[in-house]
Amino acid sequence: MRSLTSVQRLSLVLLVITGALNYLDRSALSVTNAAIREEMGLSLGEMGLLLSAFSWSYAIAQLPVGGLIDRYRPRLFLTVGVAFWSIAQALCGLVTNFATFLGARILLGVGESPQYPTAARVVSDWFPPEKRGFPTGVFNSASPLGTAIAPPLLSVFLVLWGWRAVFVVLGVAGLFVAALWWAAYRNPNEVKLSEDDRATITQAAVETKTGGGIKAWGALFKHATTWGMIFGFFGSVYLNWLYLSWLPNYLQMERGMDTIRSGFAAFVPFFFGFIGCLVAGGLSDRLVRLTGSTVKGRKYLAIGAMFGMAAFTVPAALVQSNTLALACISAVIFLANVASVGSWALVSAVAPPQQVASLGGLQNFGGFIGGALAPIVTGYIVQATGSFVPALLVGAAAASLSALVYLFVVRKPIAPDPDLSVESFT
Repeated sequence: MRSLTSVQRLSLVLLVITGALNYLDRSALSVTNAAIREEMGLSLGEMGLLLSAFSWSYAIAQLPVGGLIDRYRPRLFLTVGVAFWSIAQALCGLVTNFATFLGARILLGVGESPQYPTAARVVSDWFPPEKRGFPTGVFNSASPLGTAIAPPLLSVFLVLWGWRAVFVVLGVAGLFVAALWWAAYRNPNEVKLSEDDRATITQAAVETKTGGGIKAWGALFKHATTWGMIFGFFGSVYLNWLYLSWLPNYLQMERGMDTIRSGFAAFVPFFFGFIGCLVAGGLSDRLVRLTGSTVKGRKYLAIGAMFGMAAFTVPAALVQSNTLALACISAVIFLANVASVGSWALVSAVAPPQQVASLGGLQNFGGFIGGALAPIVTGYIVQATGSFVPALLVGAAAASLSALVYLFVVRKPIAPDPDLSVESFT
């Protein structure tokens, strides 16, 4: 018999490991951007297409993947996902032309799609509703952690061994992480707990079969809250992905830094993003207690952070000082991760208990439509104007508009559809 606390801690450690790898893999192309363009003769617009190809396939894959996770559970689905995306990442290091590179990036997006809906489901399975803010912050911290590690670590790999080795090494490492998840993680129905610990977690977690039927998934679209989650996450991810995909190149082109210096400079904002996730989890739970509402406590955190992202992006674009610009970017990435924690905690606050991953996947779909557009729009704006300033201002506007969507559209939890039978969820 295992204690609930030990299972919760192990689950979060494993989510951080898989999540950090997830973002290391996503960041590899932005770090190796200039070297790839030079070797393969790609334009800024073509590089924007490569950067966005991942997000398009990732976003589209969110539509079915959440329901499949709810139905077949996190242990199997994330194992397959990590193995699949790791093979795709290794293939990126073996490509010979733009078309094959584009195909490998599309496969990477499909493979990575289970990570965050799985994490939302794991937290929903193992933590009671009023205490999900902190674990949500912990699993979200993996994204800035992986992104912070990527520029200094992968820049060294790039200088020593070339850009192809960066992708192959990460791919091989990912296969070991997939094996670790399968060996160490267990779904709630596979763990023997005491009666008190079993009573602590939600009933949805202990059922062998859970939501995932097509009727139940489709019923989510009847609710304004679902659409608010989809469009609300759009601007947050758009602005965050703009920095994630272009920051090292921005520091080189706009701020005149070399490869190594830009790699270590890019570490700073994403380190603050890591801190933001850890702070946001506890703050989200505190706001729930202050407002007396899990919905208000989660969404107010996301809204405030998104407005802050927009506010700091404007001086980041306009100031002359590299130090001040980096400080503003650090504030943006800090707040971007606070917003992400609020958004993902909001999923379990408004979703029917059996459909947490389903709604999480739909929200992530909306976010990564923004994530898909950000690199390509930015690439073509910079190509047309010779400056990142207009692109950054567009990102600030997107974040502000999406914050308003969260504020006015996401108002109440989604009640389970009374027209659906139990069989719709099994």
